Amino acid sequence: MEFYSPYAHDFVRVAACVPTLSVADPAANTAETLALLKRGHEAGVAVMVFPELGLCGYAIDDLLLQDALLEAVEAGVADLIKASRSLRPAFAVGAPIRVEGRLYNCAVVIHAGVILGIVPKTYLPNYREFYERRWFTPGAGVRAQATHYAGTSATFGTDLIFESRGQAPFSFHVEICEDIWAPEPPSTAAALAGAEVLLNLSASNIVIGKATTRRLLCAAQATRCLAAYAYSAAGPGESTTDLAWDGHASIFELGALLAETERFPTGSTLAHADIDIGRLRQERSRTSSFGDAAMAPDMAARVWRRQGFAFQPPTDRLDLVRPIERFPYTPSNAEELRENCYEAYNIQVQGLAQRLKSTGLKHLVIGVSGGLDSTQALIVAARAMDSLGLPRANVLAYTLPGFATSEGTRSNAWKLMTAMGVTGAEIDIKPSALQMLEGLGHPYAKGEPVYDITFENVQAGLRTDYLFRLANQIRALVVGTGDLSELGLGWCTYGVGDQMSHYNPNSGVSKTLIQHLIRFIAGSGDVSAETAAVLLDILETEISPELVPGDTPQATESFVGPYALQDFNLYYLTRYGFRPSKIAFLAWTAWHDATKGGWPTGTPEKHKRAYDMAEIKRWLNLFLTRFFANQFKRSAMPNGPKISSGGSLSPRGDWRMPSDAKAYAWLKELGRVPD
Repeated sequence: MEFYSPYAHDFVRVAACVPTLSVADPAANTAETLALLKRGHEAGVAVMVFPELGLCGYAIDDLLLQDALLEAVEAGVADLIKASRSLRPAFAVGAPIRVEGRLYNCAVVIHAGVILGIVPKTYLPNYREFYERRWFTPGAGVRAQATHYAGTSATFGTDLIFESRGQAPFSFHVEICEDIWAPEPPSTAAALAGAEVLLNLSASNIVIGKATTRRLLCAAQATRCLAAYAYSAAGPGESTTDLAWDGHASIFELGALLAETERFPTGSTLAHADIDIGRLRQERSRTSSFGDAAMAPDMAARVWRRQGFAFQPPTDRLDLVRPIERFPYTPSNAEELRENCYEAYNIQVQGLAQRLKSTGLKHLVIGVSGGLDSTQALIVAARAMDSLGLPRANVLAYTLPGFATSEGTRSNAWKLMTAMGVTGAEIDIKPSALQMLEGLGHPYAKGEPVYDITFENVQAGLRTDYLFRLANQIRALVVGTGDLSELGLGWCTYGVGDQMSHYNPNSGVSKTLIQHLIRFIAGSGDVSAETAAVLLDILETEISPELVPGDTPQATESFVGPYALQDFNLYYLTRYGFRPSKIAFLAWTAWHDATKGGWPTGTPEKHKRAYDMAEIKRWLNLFLTRFFANQFKRSAMPNGPKISSGGSLSPRGDWRMPSDAKAYAWLKELGRVPD
């Protein structure tokens, strides 16, 4: 399959449609439905949902019992069956249908010239403005049975799940309007039986506030069922004798709104989005309560009729139709970003404060480099003291300059320590480092410019060693500064190094999120203008370990890759377990065009750049290699709070793997990605 197609990466394109309706005119409504079906076909859609009773109109009252109308609807369905032979999508349309002398409010599911099934509405509203029991029989308890409709045989019942068994396998279930408003929607049991996409054909008149309730219902059902939910409501043309209609169609995945139509449209409209079926399957496989619910006696005893069909996806290239955040740990929505920063910051403070309370200690020791991570950790340490009613002077902050420490970062470290009101001090580690290098017989001790890993880690190890011994001396905790991104890449010195501390509040925070946390604090108004200026200066500083001397400082991202991409890779590998080729496709979608999609508030213009597939593939290869090779560092990581739903790398929490696992299978799969 074409690599640059969502269908090659477990996505399925779904559309929720609102045709312009002609009251009690099945021929006109059939034509309007067919026009939208052709639009869906051209857009590469796999499955489409139309409104309840959309072939005749919902608000037509006793006309529903007229033979002329029912026969015209049946003729319209026959026309749609015939037309579907040359159309790609499976689709569900609403129709009143007589079965064994009873009239049902139904969804007719059609694909490639065949009725896949007819599903009656389970629950009929008969309150306020609804009188459906006047005309219809409830579908509750109706199990799969053979019937004949629109000149063809069909299966009729509420226990149908539709399964595509072609190149793009997926499954869906259909329910109708009131069904989702019931305490136990039929789609719940269907999802537990394996249905991944849940469709709702609705009429749903509009009153003030109802649209919000609809969104809540659909989002909640998609969340509980670990599914996608597509909802279509009646729109323009529906009878307004006593009611009004807003044509609200929407598509949700795991609670997130992917697409919706403009409400109160003046003509036919549809919303479509690509559902990540692979993501749904991953969530279901790892959410034990979902599996337990499926095995409950009342659910396990239910028998479902699975209606198979062969959907053939488009063979050409398609753009992914769904939002993909460039920074999965850092949303582009300004309000959501502020809320995330507020929560992350307070989680860190609470975690560190509780650890101090638990130990009975009253002092903290922290190394401050003037870089991003130690800046955030120092701010958290100071606020933890505030929350405990202890003086900030109880935070003993040390700058520990080595052979390559720049005056800029050293100066920023001092400015920050002073601004935060902590106890600042400095220990020059160069004499101790030189003594150790001499003891090791290292060439640098003899004047040779050899800057190998031993040279670097002597400095990194001494810094941590000093901090632990200082903590012993004053009965304090060592606060860690390393972040989630560094742990994922193994970009930390193991043991007596920056990998170790007594407690690390940054361990669940990605590098990209830390930048925005600092930006959030700088603009919060909770710090002085002078402090804010220091924080913004730190944000502009090149990310560097500053261990190797030279005219040009070490640039961390030149070794481990852009944190923007590596955080993206980390999120989708550990949170969802996606195969490397899918991660690369998502990264390309998010990053190949800097002008498309949102950027988190405050992102500097110079950082708004694009990455092509060659860069994405190269850095993903490096990420996989480093991630697997450095698990041993994560297996022994210190305590620290989980920050986001993106997960943590703690061996006691979200991530567990053997330290000797090989990356071969992942690197081989990455080979599917075009260069």
